[in-house]
Amino acid sequence: MEKAPALLALDRIEAALARIEMATTKAASDQTDLRRRHDDLKQSVALSLTGLDELLAERT
Repeated sequence: MEKAPALLALDRIEAALARIEMATTKAASDQTDLRRRHDDLKQSVALSLTGLDELLAERT
């Protein structure tokens, strides 16, 4: 027995929504990782600049 066109359309819409939800979850995960890496880099650069400031202060 064939499904009615409306039911087929609903199935396609549900499948599309599932793909969107999966993509959104992955994007959020990627964003969280990117934010963590950015914060780590900022901290590393700040420490390096502090070290350079101390070295320059010792030379003067």
